Amino acid sequence: MSRLPLEGVRVVDLCVIYSGPFASWLLAALGAEVIHVDSIHHQPDMARFFTGWLPRKVLEGRDGHMFPNKEEGERPWNRKAFFNRVGWNKLSCCINLSDPRGKEVFKNLIRVSDIFIENNSALAMDHLGLGPEALLEANPRLVSINMPSYGRTGPYRDYVGFGDNAEAVCGHSHVRGYDDEDHPLHNTPMYHMDSSAGAMAAFAAIMGLRRRKKTGLGTAVDFAQVESFIPQMGEIYMDWAWNHRNQRTTGNRGPGLIQGCYRCRGEDAWVNVTVRNEQDWQGLLGVLGNPAWAGEERFSCHESRIQYHDEIDALIEDWTRVRDKFEAFQILQAAGVPAGPVLDERETYQDPQLTARGFFQVIHQEDTGTHRYPGFLWKMSETPPTFRHPPCRLGEHNRYVFEDVLGMSPEEIQTLEKDQVIGGDRYLWAPPRPGNEET
Repeated sequence: MSRLPLEGVRVVDLCVIYSGPFASWLLAALGAEVIHVDSIHHQPDMARFFTGWLPRKVLEGRDGHMFPNKEEGERPWNRKAFFNRVGWNKLSCCINLSDPRGKEVFKNLIRVSDIFIENNSALAMDHLGLGPEALLEANPRLVSINMPSYGRTGPYRDYVGFGDNAEAVCGHSHVRGYDDEDHPLHNTPMYHMDSSAGAMAAFAAIMGLRRRKKTGLGTAVDFAQVESFIPQMGEIYMDWAWNHRNQRTTGNRGPGLIQGCYRCRGEDAWVNVTVRNEQDWQGLLGVLGNPAWAGEERFSCHESRIQYHDEIDALIEDWTRVRDKFEAFQILQAAGVPAGPVLDERETYQDPQLTARGFFQVIHQEDTGTHRYPGFLWKMSETPPTFRHPPCRLGEHNRYVFEDVLGMSPEEIQTLEKDQVIGGDRYLWAPPRPGNEET
């Protein structure tokens, strides 16, 4: 097999939650060696986070959904689905960055690495004395990616960002959801920026490597996550700039389309249908049996149909609600009408398309067992991405990093481990594991 595109590239990952970990996971998929730096001294980020030991009655509810079988296990920080989703193909070592000796170990790791990536608040690394200037001084060939929500400059620099509030600042929350603003589910949580920023940050890191190949120099990338997401709504911004039209929520509809999510036979069963043009309309009418109402003047052209969208929704649902969602999907697609069933997680795992393409990866990790994980985002004929490591457990690769990568002597490692500067596989603040108490 050919070498993966980023084979031989080492990434130091100090990322939290999802956008940064997703970026480093993409780099790992391309073959990079990604070393995630943990610390046993501090409460972990929300991806590994657990709120003490949760009582059984809490775990049996939704709060336990992040753990296999809704059980924390002895090391819940290694069992969290949020972390493990983008934790495979990565390594983990533990360094206490609050200790000056830990900072020096970290800098030594930077000196033998190619990319550094983090998505903490704007000045978190500066407060540690490990901002991009300090890291580039340690390694002038380093590509440093700092990706706070709002960037490292400007009046929002010091604001702490999270998926939902950053998406609100971008305007995304304003244009999605349902028209009934009083409904509690008017705008459900959706952190699209996490994924878009992660992908763009990985791209920025690769561009930094290309620049280094040409110039021999590293670079510091000030990556504001909101600026990676706003271009994905470019037509909405331009609608205001050109037409002073302020777009709002459209529910399940798209502008200029006959579009909706229609109830099917069975409990909570739905199918999405889109009619883009006259060809789609005729295909839909054929599926519906060319009903008499199709000849009415109000349905004579696409523009007129848009005005009677509510009536058309009811007519489509008269057909879908007596059919299985997969049956409706197949019939509509056979007629050339864009349609797709709304799948839950179980159905997605069973989806024949994803199964045929081998999307899900079967991965075993000692603390979680064997499960199917969402796989790679692409297929490459010459350099297909591969599964190399299960989700990294806390401090699992301490010895490899400190001995093999950094060449530290056994005596030095022993001293720093004794002083809790490096190493460890259990959080120091974690209480003893209780039994199955209900309170």
